[in-house]
Amino acid sequence: MAKGMQGSGRASTIEDVARLAGVSIKTVSRVVNGEPKVRPSTQLRVQAAVRELDYRPNLSARNLASQNARLIVLIYDDPSVYTAPSSGYIIKLQEGALAACRQLGYELLIHPCNPRSRQAGLELSTLNRRVRPTGVVLAPPLSNTAAIVDAIAESGVPLVLLSPGTREHRGFAVNTTNRDSCRDMVAHLAGLGHRRIAFIRGNPRHRAVGERYSGFKEGLREAQLPLYPELVVQGDNSIGSGEDCAQALLTLAQPPTAIFAANDDMAAGVIRTAVKLGVTIPDQLSVAGCDDIALARQVYPSLTTIHQPFAAMAQRAVCELIERRGEGGAITGSALIPSQLRVRESTGPAAGSRSVTEAAAASE
Repeated sequence: MAKGMQGSGRASTIEDVARLAGVSIKTVSRVVNGEPKVRPSTQLRVQAAVRELDYRPNLSARNLASQNARLIVLIYDDPSVYTAPSSGYIIKLQEGALAACRQLGYELLIHPCNPRSRQAGLELSTLNRRVRPTGVVLAPPLSNTAAIVDAIAESGVPLVLLSPGTREHRGFAVNTTNRDSCRDMVAHLAGLGHRRIAFIRGNPRHRAVGERYSGFKEGLREAQLPLYPELVVQGDNSIGSGEDCAQALLTLAQPPTAIFAANDDMAAGVIRTAVKLGVTIPDQLSVAGCDDIALARQVYPSLTTIHQPFAAMAQRAVCELIERRGEGGAITGSALIPSQLRVRESTGPAAGSRSVTEAAAASE
């Protein structure tokens, strides 16, 4: 029989595999689904038939027929409700979740949700009852919205929260080192001789983004630098807010020599405004961001930032849900995936000063 039933012009079916392997359809299903108590010799025959026929199981049909669907739901903040959406991190989440699902033979359902909607909790509860997923991965800021977390948890579906921003949470949490990494970024800028370092805060609904401001303040204390209130401004995670904040900062009587934005979109906005004002980067102004989305490498000069392991976090979340699927009910615990500094072209020594490294070299 030709591979993939090419001779008959149709895709192979489970009946074709059973016929070639000399077993029942139920046995083929058990082997394909990785169920136990199938003789090794029988498994080998079925697997050989699957390869020869290039059989592709219909996961959608399997899910509909199963009380426990081989399905993971990724729920995230709906970017379409924002005037200037920032969706770079969502793409990374989808990539990581999809990679894990493909590897483990699951399907991924992505579901954007507006956390400001009064019906958000009911919407997600209804979704879980309808599709009966193996589990749910909840991205920030939804993961730190109590009403939404409670609605999912109370539906009985296993839940993993990404960056919930609090030690007290329902379900399993996958976090990253937001505070520590932002402290390291300040140390990097201070090491380049910067003393007036500004910070653009992100959307206050994102608790994880709030951790970045805490790390910024810790970094200033460790570098023995003052926190200038006029150098801390509020953004909303969008490029447009980064432009507006940079306009306010760079037109001060004493502007900063470095601007650290709580995400890459706002940092890109800073670069745009600096170019408009004729401020050169990094000679007159250093700019840093956080997230390391694709935009960070596409802007010029390329952006010094903090690599947030969004894909790895989503992948770990999916693996936790699938590996614990037989335990039933809620899963608990946490995992930490470190973020990392990415130094690129947008940061350099402060104008008119030597970096700490240069000063140390000169004293030797």
